[in-house]
Amino acid sequence: MESKGSINRRSVLTGLAVGGAATLATPAIVRAQDGIVWNMPMSWPKQLPGVGMNGVRFAERVGKMSGGRLTIKVFGGGELVPPLEVFDAVSSGTAEIGHATSYYWQGKDKAFHFYTGVPFGFTQIEHAAWLEFGGGQQLWEKLCEPFGVVPFYAGASGTQAGGWFAKELKTLDDLKGLKMRIAGLGGEVLRRLGVSVVMMPATDIFSALQSGTIDAAEWVGPWNDLSFGLYKVVKNYYMPAFHEPGAGLEVIVNKEKLMSLPEDLREIIKQAAKATSLDTMADYQYHNAISLRPLLAKDGVKLRKLPDDMMMAMAKESKAVLEEIGQTSPLAGEIYDSFLKFREISNEYIMDAEWEILRLRAKAMEEGML
Repeated sequence: MESKGSINRRSVLTGLAVGGAATLATPAIVRAQDGIVWNMPMSWPKQLPGVGMNGVRFAERVGKMSGGRLTIKVFGGGELVPPLEVFDAVSSGTAEIGHATSYYWQGKDKAFHFYTGVPFGFTQIEHAAWLEFGGGQQLWEKLCEPFGVVPFYAGASGTQAGGWFAKELKTLDDLKGLKMRIAGLGGEVLRRLGVSVVMMPATDIFSALQSGTIDAAEWVGPWNDLSFGLYKVVKNYYMPAFHEPGAGLEVIVNKEKLMSLPEDLREIIKQAAKATSLDTMADYQYHNAISLRPLLAKDGVKLRKLPDDMMMAMAKESKAVLEEIGQTSPLAGEIYDSFLKFREISNEYIMDAEWEILRLRAKAMEEGML
């Protein structure tokens, strides 16, 4: 057991390491030895597999890495603030930190879409690469700067499913008049192709399909779709999604609160978000993979793909939608240009390397060579 004197010496040394002698520290900076408690509202329930549980893991990781000096209290969607008001809560300082996804804030600036996912956009690993090494993070910070918020990548839910449909889709005409729950830019693309887009909370999707209020809905992917039980109502399951190849998640922090922390605690938040991003991506990769067969084994469920001509029509409209966003402001244009540049470079590499080895692996497995 440490003596009282050794504890005091350690506290002084810690204070010197992060901010100089105690007599020189500025009042705005929280002392390293002080216990700090932050509130973190999320846009989903704490118990929700994937997004919710990985938000909880992030908070737990920060507590362990900081030795309990920074404690983050987690609130599920609606417990502290409504799910779609997490950004406002963090921006205003009502909450110090939040866990959500960027396209929920598209009403503030449509460029936020680029940081969740866009139609025919980045996979989850491409998104992480663009942020970390392709300039995406710096542009994201510029986008959030007017709101006093600092963003961190917190992983992704993988390539999402195209959704559940009451009827099979064969031609573009089948989209016209279709009532579908779909979020993000995918909804705008489908609206331009004749779909009647309906927005509703995830908790209302099952009953809306059951009552016929909507004809189709997208949620996430096999793991979350299996737990949601949408297969009990409609049977046509489309994969993959055109609209969210790798929907990104985020940890957002009030900038003033962040800068009041000692440097080591700021770094802990950054590194905890990075570690959580890997957790989340691996979590979804594993659980989507092991959930697909059980989902397809449900009575009457049929796995389908959207016809190529339909996908190409979606691609055409997606290009138009993204171009329009890029024209909304100089910063949006800069983000759009950065996105296009890296997508082109990454796509060339993937087609020559990753796609080709996956094709050959699948062929070898089909022929019993592996």
